[in-house]
Amino acid sequence: MRVLVTGASGLIGSAVCDALLARGDEVVGLTRDPAKARPKNPTVNWHAWEAASERPPPEALEGADAVVNLIGEEINQRLTDGAKQRIRESRVTAAHNLLQGIEAMRERPATFVGQSAIGYYGDRGAQLLDEDSEPGSGFAAELPVEWEATQREAERLGMRTVILRTGLVLSRHGGLLKQLLLPFKLGVGGPLGSGEQYMSWIHLDDEVGLTLWALDDERVKGPVNATAPGPVTNREFSKALGKALNRPALIPVPKLALAALRGGELAEVVTGGSRVLPRRATDLGYEFRYTEVGPAIEAALR
Repeated sequence: MRVLVTGASGLIGSAVCDALLARGDEVVGLTRDPAKARPKNPTVNWHAWEAASERPPPEALEGADAVVNLIGEEINQRLTDGAKQRIRESRVTAAHNLLQGIEAMRERPATFVGQSAIGYYGDRGAQLLDEDSEPGSGFAAELPVEWEATQREAERLGMRTVILRTGLVLSRHGGLLKQLLLPFKLGVGGPLGSGEQYMSWIHLDDEVGLTLWALDDERVKGPVNATAPGPVTNREFSKALGKALNRPALIPVPKLALAALRGGELAEVVTGGSRVLPRRATDLGYEFRYTEVGPAIEAALR
């Protein structure tokens, strides 16, 4: 199978490319800087793409059997008006440009696996949420709603379309876990805010596993929560991380400190939470490699 992967040099994208190549697929990668990406994975057929300003090059799309869309600027930054605009363009505008390129093809890929985020559900406390739950409010929820709507244009183009609503990806190489390592190693890590907010997490191996499963299984369509079956509170997560590092996890990080460091709106995102279950994945038989947060953190740190 020939698979086009956008955001192929990112944390999830590079892992997806490795997994596809390992099983014998041909991988075409779209990235802003192929010269930088090529040495890291020379087996990928790299093409340059300025996602927010142009369609992908037609030669990259040619002959693709499937598309995995993973491009998007990190939301974990100070959410100024300028940052919000860049984030939106890197996700919504990029997806629109990608699908315009696909629409212009004579023969289109059969499958489109898009990316979204559990921010879709907003801050919902301890309420159990699945793919049929209503979206939340605020920038972190409204952006995924718009992002998904844009990517679901792939359905109109005749492609089987899956949208993965991804939780907190556990990897020492990126995301929240990487940011927490230093304070925890220094013995000053602890719960964020009250610590009672839920964290719906997923190990990178299962994020990749769900992506390949969505590519392969014709039954999979629509939104799919890419989260482990065992969401935990931030206090439980902090305790598990402290145990894995053999460090205490007692000092809570006040919401005001988070606001000072990262911006008030982002502090709301970090100290809010959602208790998301992967109902569609489990109903359709996907077997998670990591279902408990302790073993998942330990594996991510190896």
